[in-house]
Formats: sequence, structure tokens, C-alpha cells
Amino acid sequence: MTREQAQELLNKYQLGNCTPEEQQMLDNWYLHEADKQPVAEGPADPLMEEELMWNRIVDEIPETAKIRHFKKWYSIASAAAILVFVSFGAYLFIKKRQAPAQLVHRSNPKNDILPGGNKAILTLANGKQITLTGARNGTLAVQGAVAINKTADGRIVYDSSEKSRSDEAELNTYNTMTTPRGGQYWVVLPDGSRVLLNAASSLTYPTTFSGTERKVELTGEAYFEVAHNAAKPFRVYSKSQIVEVLGTHFNINTYDDEPAIKTTLLEGKVKVTSTAKNQTRILQPGQQAFLNALAFNVSDVDVDEATAWKNGLFVFESNDIQQIMRMVSRWYDVDVAYTGNLPSDKFSGSVSRFSNVSEVLNTLQLTRKVHFKVSGKKISVSE
Repeated sequence: MTREQAQELLNKYQLGNCTPEEQQMLDNWYLHEADKQPVAEGPADPLMEEELMWNRIVDEIPETAKIRHFKKWYSIASAAAILVFVSFGAYLFIKKRQAPAQLVHRSNPKNDILPGGNKAILTLANGKQITLTGARNGTLAVQGAVAINKTADGRIVYDSSEKSRSDEAELNTYNTMTTPRGGQYWVVLPDGSRVLLNAASSLTYPTTFSGTERKVELTGEAYFEVAHNAAKPFRVYSKSQIVEVLGTHFNINTYDDEPAIKTTLLEGKVKVTSTAKNQTRILQPGQQAFLNALAFNVSDVDVDEATAWKNGLFVFESNDIQQIMRMVSRWYDVDVAYTGNLPSDKFSGSVSRFSNVSEVLNTLQLTRKVHFKVSGKKISVSE
């Protein structure tokens, strides 16, 4: 099992989508790690327990694989370290879920906020809207020769093998998947391409890719795994840019409240075109295009950081507090206000996106550079 597959399994656990076999596998990981790395006696603070756990596991990793705590610990190079990541990750995710009362007691249960999850609305070509969170599994609708199915693991899949049961079948019908703040959702497009929408995002796409291109429109952020088709390029249209690929894995962050559009390539090759500047850039794996009114640049980046959200993590790499709180606001569906001077420090670290907001804020407060006050669905930030 690869690291990505292990992380996806942990995400399914947090969303309650594990099969009995997957649940048993996670339980086995937890029991193995709990027996091998028992939490030492000491403070009852869960954050302190995690710190102790981390320190013990790091001691067993070869020197070449060791990394600084809160510094991309998920990017461990050796195979042995990946196994440690799997065990350690399972332990932390499960332990946090088993003992929420301890943490909530520490932070005030009335002010704690649960993380986001699988939430989205599907708007059909006729304007009908389907709330996917509570929708039953199976066929949700049929448009033309395409059946729209919801799978047991919480994805929307377009199946063109189904025959139309409608007299109003049309080739060029479009659907829109929309996630609210605090939501994310997978959709498998008619060509087999997979797209994960982040919170406060939308994707518009045809129910059948006819013609000479596969065109979709994006707002917000999404991770794409595009099915290869050399005869029919896949193009993602978003504000100020077009991304064209034949088949590849990439991430696009095009939120309106971010200072630039960021397109990050994991596999293959993509062409990014600035519609405003009429300029084109070609990305190789490990590169990111940065586009705003002032610049259109390409640079080498850490792709794990750019796509951490899809793996169930917040990862900060020299981010200022406003950048971090924009992520928090979208995922926890909260409003953020700033009082007094803003912290000028940059923050680096990682924390699970499936933690309550108190754990994210407490982790940041460990730096002693920033403080938070939670009141209902509002978070106040001060130095």
C-alpha cells in the first residue's frame, strides 16, 4: 500500500465511509502501534501526548529520514519511514477520535467547531438540485444516455453505459457540482477523469464529452486526475486562465480571496494560458504556475504541500496567519476577525483537517506568536 492510498483510507475512516475490511485494517494498525509505542505517563494534554509520540517514533527513523517536528512530517523518504507514517497517522487519527471529551474539556465544548466533510449540491441540466450529503446510494438521475450514480464511498460517477429513459435526451447538457464552506466532494466525470473539489468551490462540466475537447469550468480549488486521451485535450477554464492537458494529475487553486491563481503539476505535462496576458507557460512535474495581475511565473515547489488538503492535512510552509485563516475559514465554515496588530511571523507545520478547530488553533498557539478566541462561528485573531 502506498502512502497516498494509506492517507485516503484514513480520510475514509474520518468520514465514516470505511468498509468492514478497511475498518479492521485500521484497527490492526492502531493496535500494532499502541502495543509498540505506548503513550508514556505524563501530561493529560492530548497535544503533549502527540508530541511525546512523535519524539519516540522519530528516534526509530534513520538519520537520513528524520525531519523537524511540524515540518512536513508526512514527506518521509524511506519505505520504512512510510510504514511509520501509516502507523503513526492511524494512531493519531484514531486516538483523537476516541478521546474528544478530553480535548473539548480543555478548549470549552461550546466554542469547539467540527471539521468539514463530504458535502455538495449537484445541479442538473434542468435546474434540479440534489443535496448529495443525504442522498441515497445508487442512481440519482439519468440525463441523455448517462446515469448519475452515488457510490457507497461517497462519490458521484457518470456512467455512459446506461441507456436513456428520457425523451428529452440531449448531448450538450451540463451539470454543476458545488461545495459549501466546510465541504468537499469527489466526482468521476464521463471520461473517467476524477476530480476532488475543495470547500467553497464549483465545477461545471458536460454529461458527455462530445466534440474535440473536454471542457470544464472551475471556481475555488480542485485536484484533477485526468484520464488520458491524446485525441481530445482536457481543458480547465477558470478566472484569467486555461489549463490544457492530455492526461495528468494536477491541482488548481483559484479562490477569489487568494492573491494569485496557483496551478501545481504532479504528473505529466500541462499548458497554462493567461487569457488576460495572452501568454503561455508549460509545467513539468514538481512545478507551479503563479498568475496574478502583476506576474505570470513558474517555479519548483513542494507538491505535497500544495495538495495536502486532498490527503486530509493542513500544511503550512512559511505562511502568514491570514493565509492560514483563509484555509480555516473555508474548511470549518467560520468567519475570521483580526484585533490589534497582526502577527508578522511565518508559520510552518501540519495538522489533520479532520481535527476539531480547537486542535488547529491550539497547535498554532504553541508558537506563542498568535492567540485565538472562538465565539459561535467567529474566530478572533490577535498577536
